[in-house]
Amino acid sequence: MKHQLITLPYETDALEPVISKLTVELHYGKHHKGYVDTLNTLIEGNEYESMTLGEIVKKAEGKLFNQAGQVLNHNLYWLQFGKNAGGEPQGKLAEAISKQWGNFEEFKKAFNTASTSLFGAGWVWLAADEEGKLSIESEPNAGNPYRKGLNPLLGFDVWEHAYYLTYYNRRADHVKDLWTIIRWDVVGDRYENPKQY
Repeated sequence: MKHQLITLPYETDALEPVISKLTVELHYGKHHKGYVDTLNTLIEGNEYESMTLGEIVKKAEGKLFNQAGQVLNHNLYWLQFGKNAGGEPQGKLAEAISKQWGNFEEFKKAFNTASTSLFGAGWVWLAADEEGKLSIESEPNAGNPYRKGLNPLLGFDVWEHAYYLTYYNRRADHVKDLWTIIRWDVVGDRYENPKQY
C-alpha cells in the first residue's frame, strides 16, 4: 500500500501568525513529505507493504517506526488546526477533560507543562483509552500513544522545526499560542469516534 501526503484543509498562510507560511511550507512540504517518501521506500517489497499506517506504527521498530510514526503524527497534527479556531472543547470531550483535570484551564496548564518539559525532540498528546479516560502522554522522537493502544486526540509537535523560524528557542510561547488555532470539533470527533489508522 502506497502512503500519500495528506492534503491540507487550508492555505499555507492560514495559521499565521502562530505557524508561519514559511514554516508550513518547510514542515509540511519538506519534513512531512520526506517522512511519507522514505516510508514508501522502506516498505517496498516486504511484509509492511500491505499494512495500514497504524499497523506499521504498532509493529515496526527503528527507522521504519520513526518514519511511519512521523507520518501518522503529522497527519493528525495538521488536521487539528484551522483559521479562526481556538476556544474550548464542547460536549463529551469537555466533560471528560473536566472529570480528569477539574476544568479546561487546569488541563491546559498540565499540557503546557508537559510540552515545555519534554527534553529534546518529540510530541505531547492528549489521548484516551478504550473507556474514554483521558491522559497526557509525552513521547520522545516519533512516539505516538496509538502504539500503546490509546486513541490520539490532540498532538503538539515540540521538535524545533515546528516553531524555530518564528519563535526561535521560545518553545513555551509557541505552545501557548497553539491553543488559538485548535479545531475542537476535529479533536472532539476523534474522541467520540475513535479511528483505526
